[in-house]
Amino acid sequence: MKQIKWFDRKFDFAFEQNIFPSIIERLGGTSIRLNHKIGQMATEHLTAKLDGRWSIQENIGHLIDLEPLWQGRLEDILNGVEYMRAADLENRKTDQANHNEKEIDHLLNEFATLRQTTMNSLTALSEPQVYEYALHPRLKKPMRVMDLFLFVAEHDDHHLARISELNAWLTTKAKND
Repeated sequence: MKQIKWFDRKFDFAFEQNIFPSIIERLGGTSIRLNHKIGQMATEHLTAKLDGRWSIQENIGHLIDLEPLWQGRLEDILNGVEYMRAADLENRKTDQANHNEKEIDHLLNEFATLRQTTMNSLTALSEPQVYEYALHPRLKKPMRVMDLFLFVAEHDDHHLARISELNAWLTTKAKND
């Protein structure tokens, strides 16, 4: 099954319930799920590209590259800015980072370290803070802290699904060769 492109996704943050504890749980599990997935894969699959798109390692590198953005957007909301800082929609940082040249353990550890910093900030928030908001620069809609990190969890899962898709394709190709 093919997943929808990230920039084609629509988001609705109309819910009122505090689902932040579940979001934190999900975010904290990304590194664990990533490590598990990678541990099940053939090493040669990690840097292979399909149709010129990012490899498995480049998808992991992209998660690393965006973690400071999520941390900065949290700061933006808590500082009361109108608009959160914008992302580089061209993903130049990921394209230029040569993530395929790095050791996979380095990438996994770097992501885990950055995500732990984010988690430390999130677990220190009060309940009223999770309802503070700023406008998302691309979507032009208000995002509360809770919404932002649901968005991040969805982004994590989008790339985890892409990693699984790449690995499945490469595994099938290897069996047919």
